[in-house]
Amino acid sequence: MFDFNIAVIGSGIVGLSCAYYLSQFFQNILVLEKNESFGLETSSRNSEVIHSGVYYPENSLKAKLCVRGRRLLYEFCEKYEINHKKTGKLILALNEEEEKELFNIFERGKINGVEGLEIIDSSYIKKLEKMAKGKLAIYSKETGIIDSHGMMKRLYLLSKDRGVAFAFKHNVIAIDRMKNFYQIFTSEGEKIVVRYIINAGGLYADYIAKSMGIDIDKKGYRLAYYKGDYFYYAKPSYVQRLIYPLPHTNLKGLGIHITVDLGGRMRFGPDVYEVKNIDYSVDWSKMDLFFQKASLLIDELDKDALMPDMSGFRPKIKGNGIKDFIINEESDSDLRGVINLIGIESPGLTSSLAIGEYVSNIVRGLES
Repeated sequence: MFDFNIAVIGSGIVGLSCAYYLSQFFQNILVLEKNESFGLETSSRNSEVIHSGVYYPENSLKAKLCVRGRRLLYEFCEKYEINHKKTGKLILALNEEEEKELFNIFERGKINGVEGLEIIDSSYIKKLEKMAKGKLAIYSKETGIIDSHGMMKRLYLLSKDRGVAFAFKHNVIAIDRMKNFYQIFTSEGEKIVVRYIINAGGLYADYIAKSMGIDIDKKGYRLAYYKGDYFYYAKPSYVQRLIYPLPHTNLKGLGIHITVDLGGRMRFGPDVYEVKNIDYSVDWSKMDLFFQKASLLIDELDKDALMPDMSGFRPKIKGNGIKDFIINEESDSDLRGVINLIGIESPGLTSSLAIGEYVSNIVRGLES
């Protein structure tokens, strides 16, 4: 006898999206969350950018789910009146050396099916953003920003309306495989029996996978914590669009960039660096670095107007090279009905609805 048909572990935007899509086809779904509410970690500490999908390797999950997710996201925002804005974005080549890589990104974007891309010269850059620098730029018209908390709240309420149960302050500490079901043990001393498990544990997804008996090093699931700090501009913003440098090698990060939030405030960041522990403080001493990096992109910044804002963490898969999302149904590990979502970092927010759809389709396939 099952307590629940499906357990979703984690209620960041990806877990909420999984619950939302699964609830269209299944009943008796439980979402387990270790925090006191949904979306308190990676999902609420990011740039809130709706990415276009230009950066990611052809046929990767990141490319496919980002492009699909962006379209779903805009439709969802329109339907449910989620605050968002299609700002557009400039990716700048600051010198001739960077121009070749800019064209590579542009071609990759076209291969990935990204709409609204254009290579523009310095005069057009100035026409769009008079303070922006750069010899050439990719102008991505489909990039935007979103109220991520408003998005998560809507997913939460829609899922609850369909009967999804939420158990906050319930940390998963162990999972046992039985003959044709799973026993989940929580920090509250409960044992919950389920048929399917969706591991959307974000920063802790590898630990959850390990608790099932999976060798996370052998399967390449081990995560590293990468922290990013943000600064904001204490004066009125004088840019309207998002302004980015070329991304880091192997997409370690997208570089310290300039965004505007829905309140019109200009922000800088994030940087990206590996840490051992989670600490949300922002290092004041980085102000000079952030000013230097931002000044490469736009003119007339007032250094004294930079103020520490927030920090966030991304769950990056350990190892060298570009890492794709891992979304794996674990029948090959004798864990049929378990779906692990590992390394769901950027563009996780943009891809979230497409990930929920993708996971739902996997479970539906297991039922057929």
